[in-house]
Amino acid sequence: MSLQQLSERVREHFADGFVKAVEWRGDLAITVTREKLHEVAQFLHDDPAMDFDYIVHVSSVDWPDDEERFEVVYEFYSIRKRHRIRLKTRVPESDCVVDSLTDLWKGADFMEREVYDMYGVLFEGNADLRRILTDYGFEGFPQRKDFPLTGYVELRYSEEHKRVIYEPVKLAQDFRSFDFMSPWEGAEYILPGDEKAQPEAKGAPTPLKADEVKK
Repeated sequence: MSLQQLSERVREHFADGFVKAVEWRGDLAITVTREKLHEVAQFLHDDPAMDFDYIVHVSSVDWPDDEERFEVVYEFYSIRKRHRIRLKTRVPESDCVVDSLTDLWKGADFMEREVYDMYGVLFEGNADLRRILTDYGFEGFPQRKDFPLTGYVELRYSEEHKRVIYEPVKLAQDFRSFDFMSPWEGAEYILPGDEKAQPEAKGAPTPLKADEVKK
């Protein structure tokens, strides 16, 4: 079955939930409404012509300027039919919930947990939806584009409490000042072959010969 036929078959069965299909460089991506995500996924899994028996990956994309901010992406493969498809849906930040597909592909469990941990997307029906890459006390969702690079909290071992504790991030001003000077600038001598050396410049050191360089 060609990618075009796959797309048309999904559109035929789910006209009310079909948003768009994009075929690019041999890959097919179908976007459906959030309400129809599980139904379409079950069709891809159960229909003999589809037969997508293997879940490859679950991921998300953050589009902070869009009303439906998060795009959840499932990728499936049929081992017997040897065709591949991406199934996408969009969810707003205010109601960031989609149906879990763990009842169809058990391998979706850890992948959905990763998306939850990194983006904060909730998967209704996932029986073990908890953080998997970050620590238990971690705040925020690191893959969101508005998440600060420094994070919100830092952890350290406290001798007083005899355990790891969390504290708000505190960066000394020294760590915010960066010196972009080359390590060779300001050196007492210039290495032989250094193309930056300009002995004729005022105050520039004279290059040493190879046998004069201190080891």
